[in-house]
Amino acid sequence: MSRNTTVKIKRIETFSTQFIGFVRITAEDGQQGIGQVSTYNSDITAQVLHRQVAPYVLGVEFDDIDALTDMVIEREHKFPGSYMKRAFGGLDTAIWDLRGKAAGLPVTALIGGTPGSLRAYASSMRRDITPAAEAERFKRLQGEQGFDAFKFRVAAEYGHDIDEWPGRTEEIIPTIRRALGDQASLLVDANSGFSPKRAIEVGGILKDNGIEHFEEPCLYWEFEQTKQVTDALDIAVTGGEQDCEIPTWRHMIEMRAVDIVQPDILYLGGISRTLRVCKMAHAAGLPITPHAANLGMVTLFTMHLLRAIEGAGKYLEFSIEGLDYYPWQQGLFVDCPYGVEGGKVTVSDRPGWGVEINPEWLAKSAYQVSEIG
Repeated sequence: MSRNTTVKIKRIETFSTQFIGFVRITAEDGQQGIGQVSTYNSDITAQVLHRQVAPYVLGVEFDDIDALTDMVIEREHKFPGSYMKRAFGGLDTAIWDLRGKAAGLPVTALIGGTPGSLRAYASSMRRDITPAAEAERFKRLQGEQGFDAFKFRVAAEYGHDIDEWPGRTEEIIPTIRRALGDQASLLVDANSGFSPKRAIEVGGILKDNGIEHFEEPCLYWEFEQTKQVTDALDIAVTGGEQDCEIPTWRHMIEMRAVDIVQPDILYLGGISRTLRVCKMAHAAGLPITPHAANLGMVTLFTMHLLRAIEGAGKYLEFSIEGLDYYPWQQGLFVDCPYGVEGGKVTVSDRPGWGVEINPEWLAKSAYQVSEIG
């Protein structure tokens, strides 16, 4: 079965909580695939999938996922935006899993890649942590799992130049650099925390400390603000995780608002839509380092993508937050697909996504089904 094999879906099932939701599709021939809608308010996203996507795709024979999703967008033109794309993500990733299982191939092979390893960076999600404590856990991960790249948080999220607490940004940057040494690659994420003026000031501190990646320095929807920072700094300014519309991506890339693009597969609407963005970015000479900020399935999807695309960035985002920070990650998989050795993760050669959702978790979730007849 190739990436464009015809499929006709007869059943769409969702298993969701507020925090995460999985999708199982069954084709007319009985083959099944598993995917995931985006995290957070996933129970609402599941409702959107059943109410506003399923009626248009059940029983429809298709081979082109892009054409299918574009058709739904046109039919539901009164409801553009993130929830529709998050719902598409669940459908799309389930279709790719079905195709991979039918072909006996991992999804990466269906989109032009191969199984194998990827360099990962250890990605912190925390701002409630002191610079010293952040440096300590990075040092531990450097020794235990071999990470040689790390991302930490500066500013306050949407802080409008207000730090998480006074002086934290100025303290954490040199603290992390001193702790990890000159050989470690360091990245920071401002989560839309700065005005352009303040972002450029902070950018100077980042450059002085050898930081190579400055993520979402300004309000992410204000591309002109971000471009001011991109044009002013010699380090890479990055962004795009929140953006889910193809025309928005086209505009961002054409104006070169950022130096590195960071689509999130599940925010954007799945593998197929992300491949569209990757193609645009590669044609423009912009590297692609996707956003993958938790250990649901989005990191697994991103691993398969990065093994396949032209223009892939230097590393995979790999969240270091466990159950104390994301308790909803408990018990999702029969065998966890994530393991880090020597700072690298591995895409397996198992068919589809190569993962099974824990039946006990599924039994405790909210269940919905849409089907023909």
